[in-house]
Amino acid sequence: MAKGHRSKIKRERNAVKDTRPSAKLSYARISVQKACFVLDAIRGKDVESALGILAYNPRYASSVIEKLLKSVIANAENNQGMNPENLYIEECYATQGPIMKRIRPRAQGRAYRIEKRMCHITIVLNEK
Repeated sequence: MAKGHRSKIKRERNAVKDTRPSAKLSYARISVQKACFVLDAIRGKDVESALGILAYNPRYASSVIEKLLKSVIANAENNQGMNPENLYIEECYATQGPIMKRIRPRAQGRAYRIEKRMCHITIVLNEK
């Protein structure tokens, strides 16, 4: 159990800033499962090989994640002054976003629900 008042606990937690370059794509129109297939392939790799994997991966999620990875590399280069050759993917994950619910008409007046899923994709880099 944490000691102290809630505001003190929050202040202590927010005092430690994460300086690793990162980028987050919110509300991507991909399900978490489909995004994780691609993210699992690039986790732990250096950015050059990860970009090569994403360029030749036939899945739709790979084009979205490739764009996000290029954004993280630009963040690392311009904001933190890191060298792109020394970067590798330390964390990459997808979390569940909101679900759009749609109705599909079926036989005999019935209606089936269609769920169009979204996810939030996060990539965090670090230097070797």
